[in-house]
Amino acid sequence: MLNVLDVFSFHNNKLTPLFADSAQSEATQGVKRLTDSARAALLSGEMITRGVSHHMQNQVKEDCQRIWSSFEHLGGVMCGISPANDPGNFVEILRSYLTDASQRGILALDVLRRRGDIFLEHEAAGCPPVLTYQYEVVIDGKDLPRPCNYMLLHILPPQGITVDAMRRPYIIIDPRAGHGAGIGGFKMDSQVGVALHAGHPVYFVSFTREPQPHQTLAEVTRAEAEFVREVTRRHPDAPKPVVIGNCQGGWATLLLAATNPDLTGPIVLNGSPVATWSGTVGTNPMRYNGGLLGGTWQAMFWSDVGNGKFDGAHLVTNFELLNPSRNYFRKYFDLYQKADTEGPRFLEFETWWGGYFLLNEPEIHWIVEQLFVGNRLSKNEARLETGRNIDLKNIRSPIIVFTSYGDNITPPQQALNWIVDTYADVSEIKIRGQRIVYMVHDQVGHLGIFVSSKIAQREHTEVATTMETIEALAPGLYEMKIEDFAGEGKHRTFTVSFHERTFEDVEAIDDGRDDEVAFAAVARASEYQAEQYDLMVRPLVRACVNQATGELTRALHPLRTQRALFSSRNPIVSALPNLAEQVKADRQQAAPDNPFLAMERLWADVVEQSMDLWRDVRDAWYETVFFGIWGAPWAREFGETHRLRRTLKNEAELRALAEVQHAIRHMADGGFVEAVIRMLVLLAESRGNVRRDRLERSAHLLTESEPFRSLSSEHRKWIIDRQTLLIQFEPQSAIETLPRLLKTPEQRALAADVVQYVPGQITEMAPQTLNMLQHFRRVLGLPPMTNDVLENPLDAVTPASLALLHAAPQADVDAGVGTATIPAHAQENAA
Repeated sequence: MLNVLDVFSFHNNKLTPLFADSAQSEATQGVKRLTDSARAALLSGEMITRGVSHHMQNQVKEDCQRIWSSFEHLGGVMCGISPANDPGNFVEILRSYLTDASQRGILALDVLRRRGDIFLEHEAAGCPPVLTYQYEVVIDGKDLPRPCNYMLLHILPPQGITVDAMRRPYIIIDPRAGHGAGIGGFKMDSQVGVALHAGHPVYFVSFTREPQPHQTLAEVTRAEAEFVREVTRRHPDAPKPVVIGNCQGGWATLLLAATNPDLTGPIVLNGSPVATWSGTVGTNPMRYNGGLLGGTWQAMFWSDVGNGKFDGAHLVTNFELLNPSRNYFRKYFDLYQKADTEGPRFLEFETWWGGYFLLNEPEIHWIVEQLFVGNRLSKNEARLETGRNIDLKNIRSPIIVFTSYGDNITPPQQALNWIVDTYADVSEIKIRGQRIVYMVHDQVGHLGIFVSSKIAQREHTEVATTMETIEALAPGLYEMKIEDFAGEGKHRTFTVSFHERTFEDVEAIDDGRDDEVAFAAVARASEYQAEQYDLMVRPLVRACVNQATGELTRALHPLRTQRALFSSRNPIVSALPNLAEQVKADRQQAAPDNPFLAMERLWADVVEQSMDLWRDVRDAWYETVFFGIWGAPWAREFGETHRLRRTLKNEAELRALAEVQHAIRHMADGGFVEAVIRMLVLLAESRGNVRRDRLERSAHLLTESEPFRSLSSEHRKWIIDRQTLLIQFEPQSAIETLPRLLKTPEQRALAADVVQYVPGQITEMAPQTLNMLQHFRRVLGLPPMTNDVLENPLDAVTPASLALLHAAPQADVDAGVGTATIPAHAQENAA
């Protein structure tokens, strides 16, 4: 029986160490938490300092230089208008300028009046697409089983352009981001024009101003899928359609391809925001809106004020505030300065810019919550419907991404970082048989990506002419580069090359991703705010609105009001047409060297510079406040649950996937076809890049020459994907087993010549290409390479010899020996 002393002894010997260990552990954890908080505070301070420094450098480099240049011009202008030089001439110069300036003012005001008239007519007509091409409606989304306000338009080729129905169709999805449809084809040299001039059938996905009742993005995605099916039915003998998504049409294209993996051909994303938290510190102020303007509840509130419909004019206002000097001053000054000629161009753009569209509350709620604030598409958490997450890894079509450093709406980081977030590394891209090609331009702006920029047009032209060769690439991640080659003007040709890239190359475009931690806190706070608004405020707001008040709030939006007030309906403006006609009949332009014109331009430059300076200061303040609030230690801890937490597999785990193991086990299976494709992929891997002319020879060989031409496209893709897996995980064994695929000396010699034909002349080959070709010949027991192979060796193969060259029968693929996609169990393992 234990006595009291025994009990005390037990406590002393057993419990005291436990309490001591617990206290020590708590102290250690406390120190760690303090250390983490201090580190977070330092990181937040570093980002604020870096952002302010970047803004100040820009202001010193750009704004100060511009102001200094203006002062230099001011001296010359003042000397030119000095009355002391010639008083009589000064009076005449002044009179000429004042006459010219007043006449230009009347002409410019008349253009603004016409803009107001066009706005009212455009709204009355339901805001039809502003396409410059004629079109016919193929499918109206309101007639589908799950109706929506989207339409499929067939672009009718203009006179002089012939379209081949056998060529791959193009489908262009325009952004529904406040503006109306047509930006991808409202100029002759836009995306539509590029595809038409190349002879491709072109279809356009448009939308009407008013959404259908209860419409969600799920209905929109289903409609777009039906549009693609209809285009495929119209062109049964053509390859699968290319789908081009502009801006927000880009992430819509990803939704379409991820939910319908076998439906589309290559997809092209132009300036499309996908990884919406991404960007560089010191730039891209638009991404901070969610943290400073309240997140999702703002969209909910304005939808409620609009009686269940969100006014796209709010989004347009956000775009305009990104560059206020251009949108609120410079474009109007340019109109005034060039009033004789600028009117048509101004009205063409303003017709699209001034067409404001509506979204149902569930649509804008999804866009803000799932994409721009929640960044859920990159995290594999976005869902169109309950229980249906959108996994971008399901996309099987090649993906081409076009982005630009000059894009202040969708920076390159937002267009590309989703790749790093979605896949473990390039190995997983290859395992899944995916081809992702990206281009990063140095300067073209957001709208220039879609329309009239000659630089962007070059990119679109090269993508259109290179699409077939992109599909012939081995699976992987590539950067496409376009360089000047020869010729001038429209006759200039370009050299296009594809360079293999790693995730480190994509990450190098960013300045680090520590800044994204703050956005996780914003996402969590936005969810709380939305819930509070939904429970406590929304019932009151909805009780105060109806259809009439919703229409009234839209009509009173400043962007609509300024156009409606300055239309012919205003009696004060109604006299402008007659005045403008009188001015045109008695137009008196000032001489180009009139010094008052120089003074006018100088004044405009100073005003623009002042507004840009205000914008830069605003952006610096905007960013500082954002990181001061959401980058603080408490906010980082608060957002911990919403950070990117996707577990991505390492190299060993990827190697263990069923698809990889199946390819390795069957490494020696196959024949001439597998051997040639394996050697071509090895050749491309050894170079690290490939020029388009060589890729075109490879694509032509694999699609037009027997025995490859007899393969179905799915079978051909499966072979390329499988051989790429072997090279990725067992490159040496893949080379050593080539003799087991090519069993006769004749087959080996022919295969070596076919592979040598692709890179062209020996003197133009890179050293690694030469080494790899010689290595092939040594393994196959052939003499060293000495002569060029400039003609396709397969063109000389007799029909009797083809039976010896054919690969495994198509029935093997159909029976499940190989498949162009990852089996279900392998997909689960790779998730």
